[in-house]
Amino acid sequence: MLYLGCPQWSSSHWKGRFFSQHCSNANMLSEYATMFNSVEGNTTFYANPKPDTVLQWKNAVSDDFRFTFKLPKQISHELALQNCHKELETWLTLFAPLFEKIAMVMLQLPASCGPEHLPRMQNFVAQLPSELCLGIEVRNLAFFRKDDNEKRLNQFLMSKGINRIMMDTRPLFSEAPSTPAIEDAQRKKPRVPVNVIATGERPMLRFVGCSALENNRPFYQPWIKKIHAWLAEGKEPIVFFHTADNYDAPLLARQFIQDLGVDHKVLLPFPAEKQPQQQTLL
Repeated sequence: MLYLGCPQWSSSHWKGRFFSQHCSNANMLSEYATMFNSVEGNTTFYANPKPDTVLQWKNAVSDDFRFTFKLPKQISHELALQNCHKELETWLTLFAPLFEKIAMVMLQLPASCGPEHLPRMQNFVAQLPSELCLGIEVRNLAFFRKDDNEKRLNQFLMSKGINRIMMDTRPLFSEAPSTPAIEDAQRKKPRVPVNVIATGERPMLRFVGCSALENNRPFYQPWIKKIHAWLAEGKEPIVFFHTADNYDAPLLARQFIQDLGVDHKVLLPFPAEKQPQQQTLL
């Protein structure tokens, strides 16, 4: 199984392009789920949703759809994984109704979290329910130097079946900051080395594309071979496609699947493409 998606399911820019023309905000998730079978839930990084919102999300998608949600930045950044048992319990209780539809819980760590904090990571992971699939994204450059620090991290992740989240921002930084969106994305996205390793059964790739869709091909071509290998091994890769403003993220995902050569629902007509074209009076 290959899980594919974008970093959001709600975008007014997608109305009439991917979503149907009059798609309401309440229906965006349902229409998104006809195109993709997963989504990167970034909103949970900033704030907890209401309990009834969690139930609405659960009921808006089919049984084969899987969410990924980021743990709150209050836990990962503000409390730095320390003294956060209450906050973690609150989050786990809130999302318990969605556990069966969660592909991965994502722990995004700040660049300040380095090798000296590995014991803190280990203590935090021990608090999570074993049934949840966990992915950890590190941004401290000391974890990318192919030395003992990186080896210790990878060994810990593999021993627990935790997925090391891979981020490829090369396409984003390959172009000049010619628009406010590109400039903003280059300021916010990490410029870390590309790390290719499956430490768990659901290797996750976050691919941040450049503006011209064609220009992304040389960057993701090696990933195509790797994803085929993971699928052959019985793993379940998760791939999310970003662009600077995510305006064309669905098109980038579709282009990638076409080049990957596998069947996926993103190849089906988007809801907007299913709408009858308005007839022109002659």
